[in-house]
Amino acid sequence: MSETAEIILPDPVSGKIGELVREILVLLGENPDREGLRRTPERFEKALRFLTSGYRQDPDKLLNGAMFNVCYDEMVVVKDIELYSLCEHHLLPFFGKCHVAYIPKKKVVGLSKVARLVNMYARRLQIQERLTSQIATAIQEKLDPAGVGVIIEARHLCMVMRGVEKQNSTTTTSAMLGDFRENKQTRDEFLSLVSSPRP
Repeated sequence: MSETAEIILPDPVSGKIGELVREILVLLGENPDREGLRRTPERFEKALRFLTSGYRQDPDKLLNGAMFNVCYDEMVVVKDIELYSLCEHHLLPFFGKCHVAYIPKKKVVGLSKVARLVNMYARRLQIQERLTSQIATAIQEKLDPAGVGVIIEARHLCMVMRGVEKQNSTTTTSAMLGDFRENKQTRDEFLSLVSSPRP
């Protein structure tokens, strides 16, 4: 299965996740009928459906309506895209920012679609390394640019709240394809652009 292969899940039966959460609360020693927890299973299910809504999105449909033939062959950079995801190991959040760049050959894509693509893959159970690769591979496959670069900088609550409890730790991952991998000057330009102050 390729990195961008879609996992399209059917809409699950409403309330089932909430029923399981209610059982979990009981196993934790809580009373799910007390005032503060009475609607927590329902709220948790709604939140989890939203946070994993990327499983029910298709990158082809997301990008196809916003690709344009343009005579432009310089680097396009969309930086500081906020992202929020769930670590698949502990179901705890990780969050940060994503920088995406590509060098068009024939096509460009609407800038908001780059952010939507990041959201689509982030709204799944993830690890940061896979997320970085999926974003880069999707852009490479759909736009066929000369190259793609993706950098993600994130904080993981599974490291902050539990385990080693390192409050200020961040993780940086990158995926470089095409010219970004093969040409040091291109790679250095990307790194310089994403590290420059915001306008």
